[in-house]
Amino acid sequence: MKTSLGIWAFGSMATRFVPAGYQPRWANETTAARVRRAVDGLGDLIDGYEFHYPQELSPENLADVRDALGDHDIYCIATGLHLDPRFGKGGLVSPDEATRREAVRRTLEAIDFAGELGAHFIIWPGIEGYNYPFQTPYRESWDWFLEGLGEAAERARDRGVTIFLEHKNSEPAMKILMRNVGMTLHVIHKLRAVGFENVKVNMDWQHLLMNGESLAEYAALLASEGVLGHQHANDGWGSFDDDNMVGTIRFMETLELAVELRRAGYGDRGERLGFDLYPYTEDAVGAVARSVLNWRFIDGVAARIDDAALRDAQAHKDAVAAYALVYAALGA
Repeated sequence: MKTSLGIWAFGSMATRFVPAGYQPRWANETTAARVRRAVDGLGDLIDGYEFHYPQELSPENLADVRDALGDHDIYCIATGLHLDPRFGKGGLVSPDEATRREAVRRTLEAIDFAGELGAHFIIWPGIEGYNYPFQTPYRESWDWFLEGLGEAAERARDRGVTIFLEHKNSEPAMKILMRNVGMTLHVIHKLRAVGFENVKVNMDWQHLLMNGESLAEYAALLASEGVLGHQHANDGWGSFDDDNMVGTIRFMETLELAVELRRAGYGDRGERLGFDLYPYTEDAVGAVARSVLNWRFIDGVAARIDDAALRDAQAHKDAVAAYALVYAALGA
């Protein structure tokens, strides 16, 4: 399976407590220099890169970034609305109509850019929500949200672009509208009902873990619906969007996910394992490389599990037999 990496893993690691970042030496680095640092350090561990538009990649710096990428490709473009304070109270769901139209305009512009690059397009609606009870008109907000996504899906279809929707519970909006897998499927089914089949899911592992959503269960569900489009691989404790190195905390859940991805044939149609990491105090090259190598090990263990025997154990809900197979694959 090919890989991709969000270039933000090589940033200054800013937080609300340390706005300059835990690694401030990278604060003024250009995207092209950042990409060159990543490519030089990671080589063939990463096949392609993902960028926010226009903050990280735009027509203005495209030539320099492509030169830094070498043989690596641009796999995904993501909306950068959450990085603009104008959209602090929402972009697609802003109470101000002019702000909503500007959010749609920027989204369509980003989709056009993705189409020109032959890239996929990620919509992570982190600002589309609310912070307080009684703050927002829920029905109208959902109408605006679906209307904006419909315009995006139509433009993407015209440009031959697949959209990956990525849910999250909170941050930056304290309550994001599309905050779990169920709501994401609701959105996709609404879009399908009006003829859009080019919208799938980007499964960010830590976003699921924050919700208590099972990685393997939802991968299987999304695959059965034909909407498992992309993965953002990471790890964490489950209470915050840690974006830690893969396989460092939720090892068993990640191993079970690897089994389900194999069962779904994920990667056989060009899908990739994208890495969405935020190594606050770690060396970025080391953290990304460790994540890729950890995943390779985990996927190798999944390949060694006797799947026919595991399916039989699962058919009887026999956890003891299932774990005997898992630990046998681990060398026990």
